Amino acid sequence: GPMDLIDTFFNPAILVRAMPLLLSGLTTTIGLGLASIALGMALGLVVCILRLYAPLPVRLAATAFIDAFRALPVLVVLILIYYALPFLGVRLSSFTSSTIGLSLVFAAFTAEVIRAGIESVPKGQFEAAQALGLPFRLTLFKVILPQAVRVAIPPQTSNCVSLFKETSLASVVAMPDLLKQATDAQAFMGNPTPLIGAALVYLVLLWPMVRLVGLLEARARRGATR
Repeated sequence: GPMDLIDTFFNPAILVRAMPLLLSGLTTTIGLGLASIALGMALGLVVCILRLYAPLPVRLAATAFIDAFRALPVLVVLILIYYALPFLGVRLSSFTSSTIGLSLVFAAFTAEVIRAGIESVPKGQFEAAQALGLPFRLTLFKVILPQAVRVAIPPQTSNCVSLFKETSLASVVAMPDLLKQATDAQAFMGNPTPLIGAALVYLVLLWPMVRLVGLLEARARRGATR
């Protein structure tokens, strides 16, 4: 009956016992998410600029990087880094390899979002800045990028939400993140309640960000129609 269902999937006593585990996993998840976002954004910006303005061979390499890491499933990237690098004599902790994997994927998505932002800036602004004798670098960082970033904010916030969801995959490469702790707790307690608990924690963590994406997109649309 319904009570059995509640006992199985939402057992308060088990949830209370699992909570310390879930919360220790959550700190790992947030640390991993924030580290990957910071590194990925910095790398993505560099890759985007190379993709648009570097000499042809570098442009092609940047394009290949963006395409590859947008196409590859995150899980594959994580497994490659965690299990393949030791063959090359590179041994990294699970946190470091997870951060690198997620950063590379996030960088590729960031580069695309910023490129779309830069391409939305009217061409005339570059020409006007050149006519005023502004050096290219100054034009890019002072005139073009600030406008590009405004356009990029809604999709980039959406990318951040996705990234936090992908941290759950890092548990596959032995990261004691939220989902790993939940599955361990489930196995240990013989009850799926910890997984429901993990789902709720993710919901609390990510729901405000999802709402924020909606608000930012609505604002961007209003700005565009003005």
